[in-house]
Amino acid sequence: MKKEEIRQYCLFSIPVSYFCFIIFVFVLASCSVQKEISRSARENILEVKALQTAHVGISIFDPASQKYLFNYQGDKYYVPASNTKLPTCYAAMKHLGDSLVAYLIKDSSDIVMIHPTGDPTFLHPDFKNQQPFHRLQNINKKLVVQFHSNDKFSEYGSGWSWDDYEEPYLAERAALPIYGNVIRFEKNKNSITASPPVLKQPFFNEPLIQLIGLGEKFKVTRNKDENKFSFSKDNAIFKEQEIPFKTNGIISGFSFFADTLHRKTPDDISLSFSNTFSGFQKVYSQPTDSFLKIMMHRSDNFFAEQSLLMVSNVLLGYMNDKKVIDTLLKSDFKDLPQSPRWADGSGLSRYNLFTPQDFIAILYKMKTEFGMKRIQEILPTGGEGTIRNYYQSDSGYIFGKTGTLSGVVAFSGFLYTKKNRLLIFSTLVNNHNTSATEVRRAVEKFINEIRNRY
Repeated sequence: MKKEEIRQYCLFSIPVSYFCFIIFVFVLASCSVQKEISRSARENILEVKALQTAHVGISIFDPASQKYLFNYQGDKYYVPASNTKLPTCYAAMKHLGDSLVAYLIKDSSDIVMIHPTGDPTFLHPDFKNQQPFHRLQNINKKLVVQFHSNDKFSEYGSGWSWDDYEEPYLAERAALPIYGNVIRFEKNKNSITASPPVLKQPFFNEPLIQLIGLGEKFKVTRNKDENKFSFSKDNAIFKEQEIPFKTNGIISGFSFFADTLHRKTPDDISLSFSNTFSGFQKVYSQPTDSFLKIMMHRSDNFFAEQSLLMVSNVLLGYMNDKKVIDTLLKSDFKDLPQSPRWADGSGLSRYNLFTPQDFIAILYKMKTEFGMKRIQEILPTGGEGTIRNYYQSDSGYIFGKTGTLSGVVAFSGFLYTKKNRLLIFSTLVNNHNTSATEVRRAVEKFINEIRNRY
């Protein structure tokens, strides 16, 4: 008897009742898992008194079986806060290459033209390697900073809380970001320093006189619509402070750029506009994943916004946040379960609306296209970044992104269970009226139970 005949004989010799039993056991086990997760969700999140009036969405997905183990309002829309950085991170991982492009450069007989690309690491203190800047320092010809005439975006994203304009997490977006688009004030003994330097007119009016009588407890403030800084009394001793500067479109960035390079006259440096950049060469700055790791670990809004503008530069040839979002939704994210309303790159906007199933799909795409090793280098695990105070007892099994706004707590990512089963999860909580910490502890308990059981 041939092998194929033996195989068929064996199969057909097994009683039908045995197959039914196997299927029954498999279905029973699946139902048991779903019931246990459902029970844990009820006990740890849904029936917690502080969260009973909140809007909650939870999705748990098993990529191995391609099935949801649990879905509670997974197809409903929620404000995701900084979980919005997940689609931004995916786009950056896919389209920005191995290294960020600091600028494009073209050298001619009497001038050198520079085209900014939105790289937020330029002269940013987090990045010690500033070779693109040092290259510019060694140029003896006139510099022409050439911006794209089709760039179109505002300094703030749609739906941002602009009244937080003095907070460092609300640094303005720019085609030529520099120093992270913030002024860093520091006190050293009896003096104050600022980087970039602004302790002079027209930024300050007689700053030393303003400090008289303030003692050690003071802070720096800025006028809403201009780069006018002042010292005022405060309840805390001043040590250091970061305040975003007003970009004024391209003006402030260009001014700081010229000043740092010690170029003062129109004969030494100027700006222009164009929509063609043939013959320009790329100058690279930082490894993309090293940059994205910082962005995701500390949930850096400025890096996220500039990432989206850099992706726009790659896909469209110019910077336009609305158009690149529309392009990504029609290409990379055209197969999301529910079509999201995507407003910005960082999640500062409450106009963003995503479903838990959307985040499951985005995370699954990241896993499939980039692999878990790369993801684990970028996303924080327990005890790191924005989850440094959570999941500490057994770090290295969870990799995710948090999100927080007033009344909003989100957490989505990857979970390795104690049986080494990889799951993808998304938990979105809106309109809670308790502390973000209480919500995060409830979600932590729920996630830990899943890890321990499966």
